[in-house]
Amino acid sequence: MTATTDGSAGAVGPRAAAASKTNDTDAFASGLDGTAARAAERAVEHLLARQDPAGWWKGDLETNVTMDAEDLLLRQFLGILDADTTRAAALHIRREQREDGAWATFHGGPGELSATVEAYVALRLAGDPPEAPHMARASAWVRARGGIAAARVFTRIWLALFGWWRWEDLPELPPELLFLPKWFPLNIYDFGCWARQTIVPLTVVSAKRPVRPAPFPLDELHTDPARPNPPRPLAPATGWDGIFQRLDKALHVYHRFAPRGVRTTAMNIAARWIVERQENDGCWGGIQPPAVYSVIALHLLGYDLKHPVMRAGLESLDRFAVWREDGSRMIEACQSPVWDTCLATIALADAGLRPDHPALVKAVDWMLDEEITRTGDWAVRRPGLPPSGWAFEFHNDNYPDIDDTAEVLLALRRVKHPDPARVEAAIARGARWTLGMQSKNGAWGAFDADNTSIFPNKLPFCDFGEVIDPPSADVTAHVVEMLGYEGMVQDPRARRGIEWLLAEQEPHGAWFGRWGVNHVYGTGSVLPALAAAGLPASHPAIRRAVDWLGSVQNEDGGWGEDLRSYREEQWIGHGTSTASQTAWALIALLAAGERDSEPVRRGIAWLAGTQREDGSWDEPQFTGTGFPWDFSINYHLYRQVFPLTALGRYVYGEPSPRKED
Repeated sequence: MTATTDGSAGAVGPRAAAASKTNDTDAFASGLDGTAARAAERAVEHLLARQDPAGWWKGDLETNVTMDAEDLLLRQFLGILDADTTRAAALHIRREQREDGAWATFHGGPGELSATVEAYVALRLAGDPPEAPHMARASAWVRARGGIAAARVFTRIWLALFGWWRWEDLPELPPELLFLPKWFPLNIYDFGCWARQTIVPLTVVSAKRPVRPAPFPLDELHTDPARPNPPRPLAPATGWDGIFQRLDKALHVYHRFAPRGVRTTAMNIAARWIVERQENDGCWGGIQPPAVYSVIALHLLGYDLKHPVMRAGLESLDRFAVWREDGSRMIEACQSPVWDTCLATIALADAGLRPDHPALVKAVDWMLDEEITRTGDWAVRRPGLPPSGWAFEFHNDNYPDIDDTAEVLLALRRVKHPDPARVEAAIARGARWTLGMQSKNGAWGAFDADNTSIFPNKLPFCDFGEVIDPPSADVTAHVVEMLGYEGMVQDPRARRGIEWLLAEQEPHGAWFGRWGVNHVYGTGSVLPALAAAGLPASHPAIRRAVDWLGSVQNEDGGWGEDLRSYREEQWIGHGTSTASQTAWALIALLAAGERDSEPVRRGIAWLAGTQREDGSWDEPQFTGTGFPWDFSINYHLYRQVFPLTALGRYVYGEPSPRKED
């Protein structure tokens, strides 16, 4: 690796000289440049004030009320539901209800059946009577859309735990699935890591079929209580849906005759698999669904609630609770400190904070300590690859992810650390691991390599969202951008990634966004990567993307894209202007050399004009995704870090990639 121009190992090329200056707004001309500089200065102060003393940042991770409802149902199932928790959760759930009685899965979105069923049941647990106006509106809304029978499988599993739904009417998920070798279709490693961690404990739940006494009936949520699950015709046997439906019927027969010894062995393997993957903080994968189902599965296998594994698991779930000033309680699906910290570091460095600023050094110290140094499930597809990488959460050593790792390396490269050798060694390990996780098609997924089987999504059980982890444009772009800053764009693996990105551009000029909403995010990720890879601003792919961004800019100067763009083409690139999406568009345009263009000037003016007095931005919209459309996320720090990055690059210029070795 080459040294940077200021002789440090930590800052990014000639960009370090500009970053060493402070935000002296008097040095900028009046007008938009000065306005942008002052906005950046306020945003820097706001973000610095939010840093934890340990060096990390973390914003709330807001999803939807199914997290809160399932938390109450878990506690009811285990017999540990208390009045204070119930009251606080119900306060939050009631506040999220729409006027028509339903609950949505993102701000401003349409009502969603499964979320509404789960929220309704949670409020019944909290004592809300079915005849109360808000409850009557909810149950009528559910019945009008097919009742419980039309809800997703996960929702019906929760209801089956209390006898509100028959286990026989759910897709079968046998624990013998764990016997399948790693090369066989539908083995557990064919599933994305989030689905894999959820499915393994659910095989135990499916085999045990537990039923706790229901505290009340739910007849009001059926279209016909006498026939809660009316029969439906099977799909034709000539298609995959029909084949897997018939396979499910065969598995139901097997459930009745499964040899006891075989089933017991399978469940013991599942239990060992679960326990081995519990993290140091007691959670599983750092996310809520695997944690709750793992706790239930182990409890069904005889683990007492006082057992250290169970106690740690329940304590980890308590840490997902965000208590509001009004006494309400919101459950985060997971927590994002590594992601938030690397993005905050990049934003502050690009906004002129000197590269040896104590806040940045402290952030790097924390990130270095978070490097994962042991193998995880990713090694099933990449045996022999030396471990490294960073996860999304505080504790998730089994599942480092490629996206976080790429962004952490970009952040480390921006900081002048007192121990440059330590930083360089971590960057080298992280880059080696990232390159080793490249999929066969030249691109990168989030957690695994070549996790592209077509079969998992065909299972009747898998109706809850994406269950595989194929490569995406946004993750691949972040890797290519990182390789550009490491002076590795001539590496054949980097060239294959660039070629894949160019081939993935859609006809209108944008790129699909897998982990952020949507084409604005994808395009905002890809253009900086192509620039870091050395493609000129005149490249046809870059010009098409620039034209597309200009064509979808809102009249107010901002950009926005509604989550409905994942399902309806007319929403692509369209939606209420948001701070994070406006910043993504600006980051892309600035990377494409459009600093002095009218769209950039209008976008910068929109960011500066919507900034709050304390240097922050409001953003109730959900601009992050867990599963496109099916699970949406409002990262509360997005509204701070991305606008600051855009303002910083507008004021100080683009960071410069390193020269080739």
